[in-house]
Amino acid sequence: MKEAASKQQVESILKDYHWMINSIKVLNDSMLDAGEGLTAQYGVESTLPKPKGKTGDPIYREVERREKRYGVIKKYMTKISLIQEKLHLIEDLREQEVLHWLLEGKSYSWIARHMGLSERHIRRLRDSIINTLSDMPSLPRTS
Repeated sequence: MKEAASKQQVESILKDYHWMINSIKVLNDSMLDAGEGLTAQYGVESTLPKPKGKTGDPIYREVERREKRYGVIKKYMTKISLIQEKLHLIEDLREQEVLHWLLEGKSYSWIARHMGLSERHIRRLRDSIINTLSDMPSLPRTS
């Protein structure tokens, strides 16, 4: 049962790999700005009661928002690392080519046309890649 979930996880990461990489780049770039233009309240406004459960300080709220985004980046990086750490396990040249194009976000039909193979054959190669990448030698096996 654990292995099937692992295969689904690998398949999902392969499918999402390209946009997760792009999202990490965009999120990292957007995080470079320190929230220019934000000003904490001062004067009479600073003494007024704040809505319950929230702070009126826009800088603090910006820090909270950015913390959540850093969490998203970390989650994407963890998923991407699962694949990147196992790329060396793919030794077949066709599988390496299919994997490369899957990680680039290409469709099965595009890969099939590019390689001159049927879409069904590309899917079989993808299944073989998933089986190889989902193999977890670090976990103890019970036989």
